[in-house]
Order: sequence, then structure tokens, then C-alpha cells
Amino acid sequence: MADFEYDLLVIGSGPAGHHAAIQGAKLHKRVLLAERRPVLGGLCINIGTIPSKTLREAILYLSGYREHSIYGAAYKVKERITLQDMLVRVEPVVRHEIDVARHQLIRNGVELISAEASFADRHHVRLVSTEGRGESVVSAARIVIAVGSEPSIPAGTPLDGHTIFSSDDILQIGSLPQTLTVIGGGVIGCEYASMFAALDVRVTLIDMRDRILPFVDDEIVEALLYRLREQRVTMRLGEKVERIETIGGNGTKRVRVTLASGKEVISDKVLCCAGRVGATSRLNLEAVGLSTGTRGKLTVNRFYQTAVSHIYAAGDVIGFPNLASTSMEQGRLAACHAFDQPAIYEPELFPYGIYTIPEISFVGRTERELTEQGVPYEIGKALYREIARGYIAGDDSGMLKLIFHRKNRELLGVHIIGEGAVELVHIGQAVLAHKGTVDYFIGNVFNYPTLAECYKTAAFDGINRLS
Repeated sequence: MADFEYDLLVIGSGPAGHHAAIQGAKLHKRVLLAERRPVLGGLCINIGTIPSKTLREAILYLSGYREHSIYGAAYKVKERITLQDMLVRVEPVVRHEIDVARHQLIRNGVELISAEASFADRHHVRLVSTEGRGESVVSAARIVIAVGSEPSIPAGTPLDGHTIFSSDDILQIGSLPQTLTVIGGGVIGCEYASMFAALDVRVTLIDMRDRILPFVDDEIVEALLYRLREQRVTMRLGEKVERIETIGGNGTKRVRVTLASGKEVISDKVLCCAGRVGATSRLNLEAVGLSTGTRGKLTVNRFYQTAVSHIYAAGDVIGFPNLASTSMEQGRLAACHAFDQPAIYEPELFPYGIYTIPEISFVGRTERELTEQGVPYEIGKALYREIARGYIAGDDSGMLKLIFHRKNRELLGVHIIGEGAVELVHIGQAVLAHKGTVDYFIGNVFNYPTLAECYKTAAFDGINRLS
């Protein structure tokens, strides 16, 4: 590697790029990280994960959502909630996370450059400064592509930043609408639909598929749908959008969405969440013999190598599951493999967190997958309303479900919907990682009152089903 200026060049500073760069530096390699945006952190910190999850917390607080089961649906911390009320909480969190990310990279000796990167050849990358400092070409022995993704906007969608938005610019919505149409029933679409519904916005959710979140356990999806409908969300599933157009004059502009079935949905604003495409168009991949698949995504093997062995890709640019947590691990694992550092590759143990209201999290296999694989299984469930902590927290409709093998009782999956789901799932993840059985939860003592007790209740429920 002495013939190259850098041992590792990372393109993109989102979760995957950040962790790939730091892992390379921890291995005492010369690392350069190139980011074309004026701030570090990629979409995760600046537009996506951090802002949207902070917005969610602000909504939960200001709307009094967590207290509705106790004080009634009319209870609110603030009667008239504005977007500014919520952004007051978002902006300092984003600034803090950017500062933390920069400090971590600098502390570990990662060299940073603000530049647009594109390939000159397989080991050379052209960097065009976004700060007006000209152009340079650098060489690197290993390269990690972590450029993330950008919204997939259907042809003819008239994004205008006033009435029609993508998920990347939704925080510029200005004022809260009375009615909102969300196009796309994936993770982002469901998250925003549930957030706005919690603010008493009348939401219509449209998706071409017959069910939302197809990779999530069926029973959990049904529970989410029930909660969304309780919040007056109208579901239009199995419907194709044919046309989106603004109607009305100045001051009274609205949006009409025409469906292929002939239905029309009219609302104050539209949020387009019709998937995302890899942000690869500016990389000049042809120079290294790489091409993208569907939606601009790069194909990799289990070690996150592309077809060019010394070029890796991680994060949203390789597609599903498009989660910050999995992207972080993918970036780290790519850097480990690039420098022959032993690492454990167990993507089947990656937990999934979906920040809808209520939140969803799971790890392991679903009932549908096990049925298709012919695995004999049993389930055990705990309802939050049966757990003291659930009711104390104001969640009387949450649920935790365990799936385990009928014969040897090995835990196969954990699926949760409700308050604290994204934290609670890690207990089950640890047991899955060690191939533990459902009996672990029966023999273990959990603090009282806690949501963790759900594991013991669900285990007893499952064992009782066996007999």
C-alpha cells in the first residue's frame, strides 16, 4: 500500500462512511473521508434519521400522546402546535450530532475534505472542492462508497416546496396542514404519516402494494394499521398514483392526487415517499467498470465488496434495509474486511427499528418466513396492558411477541410494537445471538415494574401453549 497516498478513501460521511473511516483509522491506516455537503453526517444527521426522530419526540411531547389513555384524547401540552415549536427541539440536536461526528473523526486521525468525488480509474479518485479550492486527484489502496441515497421522485411529480414535498425537504413544510396525503407505505412514509396523524392532521396513505411494511411480521403490521385508523388515517392500498397536480389560486392552493382506479384525494399538502435511489450518478462508476442495479443501488457480497474487489459499498447505496444502525455496521465490517481484520458477520441478528407512532422493532425471523421454511414454531405474547409499566407509561395497546422452536425451544424471533420497542428488542437480540431458549426468560428475574417483564410474560404464554 506504500504506492498509494491513502490506505483507505471513504466517499460519504453518513453512518456507513463515518464508521468505515473510524474503523480504518483504528487499524492504523491512512484514511481520507470526502463529503460533498457543507456539513458532516450525511442525510442521517442533517435531514433524515436525527431530525425526524427528534421531530417525533417533540410531537409526542407537545401533542400529549403518551398521556391520552390517562387524561383523554383532548389533552395537549400546547393547544396550537406550530412547526417552529418542533424545530426548536430539532435544530440544537442536529448541531450537537454534527459536532460529535466531526470530533470523533478528527480525534481518530481521519483526514477530512469537502469535495465532490468521482472515479478517475480503479485506484484514483478526482476530488472537486465544494469550498472553491480547486480540483485534485488522490490515490487509495481501498475505497468505500458510502454516498447514501436520495428520494425517488416519480416522473411528472411537481415538487414545489410549498404544497408538494419529498421526504428530504419535509422539514421546510412551513405550516402544519389540516390534511396531508402521503405517497408510499414504506418505513419513511409510515413514520411521517403516524407523526402528522398524532398532531390531528387528517392523513391519507397511498401505496401500490396491498400491505405496508412487507418485511415486518404480519401481526405487528395489523396492530399498526389498527392504531393508524384509530387516528383517522385513511388507507389507500393497492392503488397506483396516476397524476399529482395543484388546484386553486393563490392562498387557496391544494393538491389533487388522481389514482389509476379513478379515485381522487384532495389535500392541503402531499408528501412523496416513493422509495429512494442510490446517490451514485455523480461517481463516474464507468471508469472502474461498475454499474448499478435497480434504483441506482450497488450490488455487494456478504463482505460488502463490489465486483471490483478493493472497492466496497455500504449503507443506503446498497439498498435494504436502509437503516442507520445497519449502515453503521456495514461500514465497519467493510473496513475490517478490507484490511483482513477478523470480524463477525451476522446480518440476521441486525435489529430493525421503525419510528412510527407507536414504534416497531424486531430481530430474527417472522411467522411468515418460518412457515415458508417449514420450521415448527410456537409463539408467546405479552400485552402492555397486562404489564404495570405499560399502563404507567400510558401505552395500553403495545405488544411483545416471541417466536421459538416447538421442539428445542430455541428463540427464533422477537417482534414488538409499543412504547420503548426499539430499546426493548436488544434483550431478545442478545438471547438470539447466543442461541438461547425461551426458558431463559422464565428463569430470569426482571426489575419491577419494567417493560422488560414482557419477556417473562410472553415466555410463560408460549410454554403454556405447548401443553
